[in-house]
Amino acid sequence: MAEVDLHLHTTFSDGTLTPSELVRLCASNGVKIISVSDHDSTEGLREAEEAIHQFSDMELIPGVELSTDVPNAEVHLLGYFVDVEDANFQRVLARFREGRVERGRSMVERLNELGLGITWERVQQIADGASIGRPHIAQALVEAGYVKYPKDAFDKYIGRNGVAYVERIRVTPVDAVGILIDNGALPVLAHPTYYDDKSQQGDDSGLRTVLQELKDAGLVGMEVYYKDYTPDQVVQLKRLADDFDLVPCGGTDYHASGNPGEPEPGAAGPAMDTVVELKRLKKERAVAS
Repeated sequence: MAEVDLHLHTTFSDGTLTPSELVRLCASNGVKIISVSDHDSTEGLREAEEAIHQFSDMELIPGVELSTDVPNAEVHLLGYFVDVEDANFQRVLARFREGRVERGRSMVERLNELGLGITWERVQQIADGASIGRPHIAQALVEAGYVKYPKDAFDKYIGRNGVAYVERIRVTPVDAVGILIDNGALPVLAHPTYYDDKSQQGDDSGLRTVLQELKDAGLVGMEVYYKDYTPDQVVQLKRLADDFDLVPCGGTDYHASGNPGEPEPGAAGPAMDTVVELKRLKKERAVAS
């Protein structure tokens, strides 16, 4: 098991464990450095920080995950060492969450038009005040018996190629990098092969193009060690990270989703050297500002 996991979700977005529960699970798995990186929300960080104080050998890197769009795909950006007291940043996140509500409502309407009888009220109940995301809709579909697992809902209905998919608020990856930099956070590209399927077959030209664009905008790292990456993919992505002088990050993207075989915290993640380098960059940027 890895001692570092920099990609974890809680009930404050689309995870099913509270921050306290997540911290305890990480501790039991021997994970020492974690980042709670909920979608468009930093609201779970305070509880996570309080919970982690119970474990003297653990440390929390406050994080967030932003979703962005490019033609025919999505690009997700992680931000590390976010300043949760930044009022402008919180206004941006609130706007993103409002967009999630409208998007989710539209997806439910499309599902209803297809004859799938789930309600928006039930989706809201499942979210329970958290930043609403497609996993909440997927859970409603599981409950109603339309699919067996949440991943099936994505494959058939609400994934990018699904019949009920609805686009999000248009934010470009470069915009997201700028938002994170303005906050003082370190921008990192999440699960890069999810953006460019061709990179999984060895053609990384498209990924190289987006990495150069984001590097020029201020990207400092990319996920290399991820929950379902093969050893060959890790080698390929580590080479790309080295080529672009990016910090090799990673984690399990853990949601406690209920999907079969979901890797638990610590099943994937970078070495401690990554944390050292991220802290160095954070300090360097703080001095420069």
